[in-house]
Amino acid sequence: MKTIEKVSNFAGNTFAVWVILFAVLSFIFPGGFTWIAPHISLLLGIIMFGMGLTLSLSDFKGVFQAPKSVLVTVAAQFTIMPLLAFGLAMAFQLPPEVAVGVILVGCCPGGTASNVMTFLAKGNTALSVSVTAVSTVLAPILTPALTLLFASQWLPVSAGSMFISIVQIVLIPIVLGIVVRLLFRKQVEKSVAALPLVSVIGIVGVASAVVAVNTDAIVTTGLLIFMVVVLHNVLGLFIGYLLAKGLKFDLSEQKAVSIEVGMQNSGLGSALALAHFAPIAAVPSALFSVWHNISGPILATWWGKRSEYTKPVDTKNEKIG
Repeated sequence: MKTIEKVSNFAGNTFAVWVILFAVLSFIFPGGFTWIAPHISLLLGIIMFGMGLTLSLSDFKGVFQAPKSVLVTVAAQFTIMPLLAFGLAMAFQLPPEVAVGVILVGCCPGGTASNVMTFLAKGNTALSVSVTAVSTVLAPILTPALTLLFASQWLPVSAGSMFISIVQIVLIPIVLGIVVRLLFRKQVEKSVAALPLVSVIGIVGVASAVVAVNTDAIVTTGLLIFMVVVLHNVLGLFIGYLLAKGLKFDLSEQKAVSIEVGMQNSGLGSALALAHFAPIAAVPSALFSVWHNISGPILATWWGKRSEYTKPVDTKNEKIG
């Protein structure tokens, strides 16, 4: 088990390297990765099940302890990123499928990577975990509704079908994970150390598959999409930080809000794009996964070195607000 834990920690700490490496490999040798595409929803379901195993009911207590911080951050994530995506799609006059893909990733909830980045930045990790949990639970309603609102002028959007997809590949696996943790706590605690490795393999697989099935489209529009993705992420991080600062949140909360707003569950974006739109609509999510695993660690490292704290944050006992 110690060996698995070491490998898992190594994989988690070098996440960005593996995403970039396999994205490049899948672009050069697409035939070796296209077989993964039909299994993206399953991979994401496994990742979400793993997320459920790490959650407990206490992760939602932040809503009651400091509702302002949690609700403001959740609201910011589901307004700032969709609006930025819509604005960028209009400003760059993106092709319909690409525009929908950018908007779709903007309408997704946060992912567990944001919790890790907040921890490394010595931000308010408890706030980050609570926001990720709440935004993920709200995703079946808000992600389809916001996608319909902002993307329907480019392509038809079936909010009902998207709702069912998110329930199947996100909500049900997370609930099952929470239930399994409640019933088999000791066994789960022994296996949690391997979850970062599972998440890394899953996200790398999703990103590689999306790149592999879109090599031609990436050759023609990849640079434009990547530029839009970088702007989307960087502006989200910056505006999230400014919002928290303007609301007089403390520094640890400002870090958490910034990271939660700017980092998305791009794996969910890829799965939904492939299930409900053209394959190229998944490219923004795949590139977002590559990019935010570069920008996130850079920002977290910079903030961590300039933190007002002198020791790591306890992810379970730290209070919100």
